[in-house]
Amino acid sequence: MTNDKKIKYGEIVSLLLQSKAVNEKQVEHAVRIQQKLPTPTSLVNVLKDLGFVSDDLVRKTLLNTGLSLRIGELLVELGHLSENDLTAAFNIQKEREQELKLGEILIKYNFIDEKIFNRILSIQLGFPLIDVNMSIVDKTLMGKVPIKTIIEYQFVPVKTTDGNVLVAFADPLDKKSIEVANKFFGGKVSPAIAEKKSLGNTIKLLTNLAAGKTVNVDGKTVAGIVNSLIVAAIKEDCSDIHIEPQSDRLQVRFREDGVLCHYKDFPPDIIPTLTSRIKIMCGADIAEKRRHQGGRILFDYDEGSIDIRVSFYITIYGEKIVFRLLKQKRELLDIHTIGMAPNMLARFLEDAVYQPSGVLLVTGPTGSGKTSTVYSCINHIKNPQISIITAEEPVEYIIDGIAQCSIDPSINMTFEETLRHIVRQDPDVILIGEIRDNASAEMAMQSALTGHKVLSTFHTEDSIGGLIRLLNMDIAPFLISSTIVSVLAQRLLRQICESCAEEVKPTPIQLQRMGISAADLQGARFRKGRGCSACKQTGYKGRVGVFELLVLNELVRDAIIEQKTSHEIRQISVQHSGLITLFEDGLVKAAAGVTTIEEILRCLPKLSKPRPLAEIRRLSGE
Repeated sequence: MTNDKKIKYGEIVSLLLQSKAVNEKQVEHAVRIQQKLPTPTSLVNVLKDLGFVSDDLVRKTLLNTGLSLRIGELLVELGHLSENDLTAAFNIQKEREQELKLGEILIKYNFIDEKIFNRILSIQLGFPLIDVNMSIVDKTLMGKVPIKTIIEYQFVPVKTTDGNVLVAFADPLDKKSIEVANKFFGGKVSPAIAEKKSLGNTIKLLTNLAAGKTVNVDGKTVAGIVNSLIVAAIKEDCSDIHIEPQSDRLQVRFREDGVLCHYKDFPPDIIPTLTSRIKIMCGADIAEKRRHQGGRILFDYDEGSIDIRVSFYITIYGEKIVFRLLKQKRELLDIHTIGMAPNMLARFLEDAVYQPSGVLLVTGPTGSGKTSTVYSCINHIKNPQISIITAEEPVEYIIDGIAQCSIDPSINMTFEETLRHIVRQDPDVILIGEIRDNASAEMAMQSALTGHKVLSTFHTEDSIGGLIRLLNMDIAPFLISSTIVSVLAQRLLRQICESCAEEVKPTPIQLQRMGISAADLQGARFRKGRGCSACKQTGYKGRVGVFELLVLNELVRDAIIEQKTSHEIRQISVQHSGLITLFEDGLVKAAAGVTTIEEILRCLPKLSKPRPLAEIRRLSGE
C-alpha cells in the first residue's frame, strides 16, 4: 500500500483495501458521502454505515495484520474520538494529570466510554475482552488465591484452556498484578481485559461469599420460597413474576421475551404467609387486605442486586402479586444495532438525535424497549462539552458522566417537582423518564422552547397516537407543532430460534389478516421455529425491535395546527414524510426470516393497508 493512500485514507482504511475487505470504488464512494455530511465523521464509520464493512471485519483485519497504532490514533481513525478531543486529553495529561495514562484520562474526563475504550485496547494488545460476572468465574481456581490478594491486585480467574489460565485484569499492563497472578497459577497466565466497575462488583460478591453471606433459597421456608422465585426469574432473564391465587392453588408465572409462561404451582394454604412475607420485604401494610398496595424491594443475591417493584391487587381468591424486575443494566445498546432499517436510522440520527433542541419522543407499551432506545441516543450524543441530566422512575441504566435522578414520590420528589429544578441546572440535554400528565408534557415543551433538547418516553399505540394524546392533554397545537421534532414508535417481537428455524409459506387466512396479496410478497422468505431444547420448545429465542419513525415536516406541522384527524395525519406522513408503519417494518423483518407472521399479527397495529414488500424495502433501505 502506497504512503499516498495511507495519508489520503488513513492507516485502517488502507489496510482494508490491502486485504481486499473493500475495493477502491467503495472507498471513493464513502469519501464523497463523508464530504457531504454536516457533522465530521471518520471514513471507517462511513464505510460501516454504508454496509461495506462491519466492526468484526475491521477488528479481524487489524488483528491479522498486526498494525501497531498508538491507542489515541486508533480511537481517532475508528471514529470514537476526534483529533481535538485527543489533543485536549494530551494537554490535560501534560498540565495536571501526569501520573495518569492517556486511557485513564479519556475515561475519567468522559471523552470515551470505558467499554468502547476496552474494546479498542483489546484490538491494540491482542488480549480478549471479557464481561466479568459471577457466572464465568472459576470457583476452583479462586480457591488458590487469598481473597485479600484478589482485592489488592484486582483480577479474577475465568477458565483453564490448554494448560493456561485465562485471568481477567482491571489493568492487563500492570506488571505487578501479572506477576502475582503467575505466582498463584504456576506461571501460565493468559491476560484478558475487564471493565473496572464490573470486575470490582464481582470481587465484592466473591468477598461476601467468602464471608458466608449468601441468600437463603431452600424452597422449604416461606422466606426461602420467595427468594428462590426471584433468583429463578433473574437466571431466566424474566421481566416480571406473577403470583396468582386460584381456587385450588397458588399459580406462579414468569414473563419471558414478553410472554407469560407457567413456572410452578403451590398449595393454597401457603397464600396468607407468602403474601405477608412479601409485604414485609417491600414495606407494605400487612394488616391491609381490602385495598390495592404497592412497594419496592432492593434484593441482594449471590451474583448481584436488583430493584423490584411490587404490586398487590385484591381478587376474589386473595391478593394477586406482580414483581417487576428492574435490572440496572450496564450494557448499553449501540444506536446502530437497535434494529432500525438503514434509511430510517440515517433519518432518525440526522433529523432527530443530532438536532440541537426540540422534543424527541419514543412511544410504545410497557416493556417495548423504549428506555433502551432513549439511552442508546443519550450514549450516542454524550461528550464532555454538553451537560445531560435525567429524571427517571427508576434509573435503569447507569452512565458515568451524566446526572441521573431517581424519582421518589414517597418523599414528594415527583416528576413535576424535579423538572422545575432541572432547568436551573444549566442542562443541554434533558431526559424525562416518561411523560405521564399535562404538567410533565408542558414542562418538556417549555424546555424545548428555551433551546433545550428533550428526550422522553410516552405510552401510545403508534407515532401519530403520540401527537393525538398530547392534543388530548390540552397541550396547545402550536406548542406541539413547534417543539416536537420526531416521534419514534416501537415494539419488541420474539425472534425465531436459529437452532430449529424452517421455511414456511403464509396461509390464505394470514394473507387476509395482513391485508396483502401473495403477489405483493415477492422475494419474501418467511420462517418459523419448530421448537427445540435451545428455545424451550417455543420456536423463539430473544427479541427484535420494530420501529415507526415520524419526522415532523411542514405538512405534518400544519396538519397538527389544523387539528386534523389521526387518519389524515397518517396519510400525510406516509405520502410526504416517508413514514413506514410499525406493521410494514414488522412485515419486512418477517419476510427476512427474523420473526414470524404470527408475531406481527399478535403484536402490531394494522391501521392501514400495507404497501407491497418491494416498495417498503426500497423506502427502508433493507
